[in-house]
Amino acid sequence: ILLQNRQGKTRLAKYYVPLEDSEKHKVEYEVHRLVVNRDPKFTNFVEFRTHKVIYRRYAGLFFSMCVDITDNELAYLECIHLFVEILDHFFSNVCELDLVFNFHKVYLILDEFILAGELQETSKRAITERMAELEKLE
Repeated sequence: ILLQNRQGKTRLAKYYVPLEDSEKHKVEYEVHRLVVNRDPKFTNFVEFRTHKVIYRRYAGLFFSMCVDITDNELAYLECIHLFVEILDHFFSNVCELDLVFNFHKVYLILDEFILAGELQETSKRAITERMAELEKLE
């Protein structure tokens, strides 16, 4: 999972397979080049190496997920949208600076509904309730 701005700065990166740091930077660069230059009239799914990248642009941020070639694209597109809705609800109209300065909370939100690279929870209400309880503990 990658969140990148238009300039290619990675704001969030979560890998569910082990990669060397050099390989991670290479993947981030290639994915950014792939999605930022893609014409908006094309679909938000593109083959990448032996996988698929499903991405969506919200304002100046690109939310990208690399999944198996046989996975359902629309399910992951909805997963990205759910993530953005939860971020928007949690940060009250999320912006890039929220992601930068509260990265630990963003990772916490991500971990609430994606476990070991698989979609675990799809209820926005359940996730926001859990996040509210975690906020009380701080």
